[in-house]
Amino acid sequence: MEREPPRVPPYETKSICPECILDGKVNVITAKVYEENGKIMIEKTCPQHGTFKDVYWGSAEQFKRVMKWWYKGLGLENPRTQTQKGCPQDCGLCPNHKTHTALALIDVTNRCNLRCPICFANAASAGYVYEPSKEEIRKILINFRNNRPVPAPAVQFAGGEPTVREDLPELIKMAKEVGFPHVEIATNGLRLMDEEYARKLKEAGLSTIYLQFDGVTPKPYEIARGRNLLPEKLKIIEVCRKVGLHSIVLVPTLVRGVNDDQVGKIIEFAVKNFDVIRAVNFQPVSITGRIKREEREKMRITIPDLMKLAEEQTNGRIKENDWYPTSFPIPLARALGLIKGKPAVEFSTHPACGMATFIVVEENGEYAPITRYIDVERFIGTMEKIADDLEKGGRIDKLKSKLRLLGAVRYVKKKGLLKDLIATILKRGDYSSLGEFMRRIIMIGSMHFQDPYNFDLERVERCCIHYGLPDGRIVPFCSMNSIHRPVIERQFAVSIEEWKRQKGKLTEIEAASIAMS
Repeated sequence: MEREPPRVPPYETKSICPECILDGKVNVITAKVYEENGKIMIEKTCPQHGTFKDVYWGSAEQFKRVMKWWYKGLGLENPRTQTQKGCPQDCGLCPNHKTHTALALIDVTNRCNLRCPICFANAASAGYVYEPSKEEIRKILINFRNNRPVPAPAVQFAGGEPTVREDLPELIKMAKEVGFPHVEIATNGLRLMDEEYARKLKEAGLSTIYLQFDGVTPKPYEIARGRNLLPEKLKIIEVCRKVGLHSIVLVPTLVRGVNDDQVGKIIEFAVKNFDVIRAVNFQPVSITGRIKREEREKMRITIPDLMKLAEEQTNGRIKENDWYPTSFPIPLARALGLIKGKPAVEFSTHPACGMATFIVVEENGEYAPITRYIDVERFIGTMEKIADDLEKGGRIDKLKSKLRLLGAVRYVKKKGLLKDLIATILKRGDYSSLGEFMRRIIMIGSMHFQDPYNFDLERVERCCIHYGLPDGRIVPFCSMNSIHRPVIERQFAVSIEEWKRQKGKLTEIEAASIAMS
């Protein structure tokens, strides 16, 4: 397997000017990534707007540790656009993009049933409705499944708030019919308090609820959402438990001074509800608009900051070095894919994009990171050797690799359930075996999505979370949200009045989703 050469600060990359983008211009400029006071910084200068400096990663030590687990992925064999202006203007995906789609995103509407102070991405404030038709969404789904060599395995319907679309159950059914094994929704969950509605989504084939969940006390909701939503969040989880929706991902938007003191409590909450909560995905806040450096510094929180908070607030149960980049398991995926003769999904992202660990929940409710059960680095090292052997080809190599694959179970430190589950995955390597593994496992992770201040094109080129558009383009997450969203939405949007005319009589939910607060 070929690794990317580790980035050793200082080095140069490409970024964008955060002021130019506010004026509708994409100005690609050189940026320097370097170490300062134990942190990794990014600095760039726009001829018109001057110099911008921000934290790239909160720990230089952790940056150096994780950069060795950066693999060249399988990439995409069938890009949708040609390279003309260069990254990030040619998003679509272009031939320069270095990853395939691990998670497909489709914004099914920009309407919403909340008016969060931290969000302006809704129809009421925008003055227009962006809402692809059912047929357009079908084409987007098919487009993702046509990716080669790996069809997109999972799709997330997002927005806005996807549950304000009355045809959401039909969209979920459609995604399953098109071939997606995994279908999820990114939601505030308010409509899921309706048991009948929640059951309808489950029956349609919904796999996972990606639930906005900012904390376990009222304060984060009052600040970020404008009112205390904690009672509603607790009810949503109970309804999901009742109707059999047993795959919830808690998604806290992490803001310094708002909920950074609740990292440990959120993890503890997930452990207590591990029968329905499969993961916690912390998302450090992205900073947009014109904002002074001093104000950014007060708000900015990065993945290493989260890792440190987790160690402090779990009393050392989850340590900083228990976390690994999302690219870390690629050798396992590559080995299993080569043995089965079918390419597997690879999260070949930049190591700074995402970090995660898994915690194992025991029968008595106690938990510990998976690193206490498995020598993960030796395990992955064996997978890398197996993948290398298989890439050389030959039947003998394949038979030998299968034996070595099963032999890797020796790196599991504890017997019992975990060892059996890992053996099952190594033998079968399919979607159902992964589900079995996750029954007693909770993923604790973080994706740090970029904003115009910390934007790095090197990361964009390796993004594996992609938006699908009605015109056939597939756009990386961070370039979509930092650059392209306003133009794209307006291109396919209609005015609120025109949308009302097309819909005719509105349901109560539809009317509320476009009303100003």
